[in-house]
Amino acid sequence: MADERKKTPEELFAEAVHDPRDLTRYLHYLKQTKTEGLSVLIAPLDAAINWSRANALWPLTFGLACCAIEMMAVGAAKFDLDRFGAGAFRPTPRQADLMIVAGTVTHKMAPRVKRLFDQMPEPKYVMAMGACTIGGGPYSIHGYHVVKGIDRFLPVDVYVPGCPPRPEALIDALLWLQQKIAQDRPLVRRYSKETA
Repeated sequence: MADERKKTPEELFAEAVHDPRDLTRYLHYLKQTKTEGLSVLIAPLDAAINWSRANALWPLTFGLACCAIEMMAVGAAKFDLDRFGAGAFRPTPRQADLMIVAGTVTHKMAPRVKRLFDQMPEPKYVMAMGACTIGGGPYSIHGYHVVKGIDRFLPVDVYVPGCPPRPEALIDALLWLQQKIAQDRPLVRRYSKETA
């Protein structure tokens, strides 16, 4: 045992600021300061913004075909998407920040999907769910009416393969998206645009 003495809150904070993306050190720092009578939490603003964005995703209530049944199952009691902070399905794109495109997208439907995406406020994320959404699925060879992947007109953040994908796959994709959001640097990006 190198150093058995109890560290001061200042020493704990000095250790915590070496890696601003790791919130576990900040939570440990908060626990230590509460035991000593202090109640202050200091964290980089980027980390606090990313934590709140990742754990409060509001998906758009939007399904096109059979994958939407699996999306509904994820929101039900057995899988309970609410425990991951993303179960508040919103009925309007102006309140949503995650579009889960679940099902076959036809050329006739694609402009409407794009319009819904454009109505969503920033930051917004897209999840392509199912083989039809990712690359046209079984209709990709002979179906002239099907878009061969929504990444042709939308910026996709996470792909969920399967036909249809199981609810566990959608939950796994949501966790990947939350990790991606946690690594974002929104303030750096915003201020670099303003100075440029």
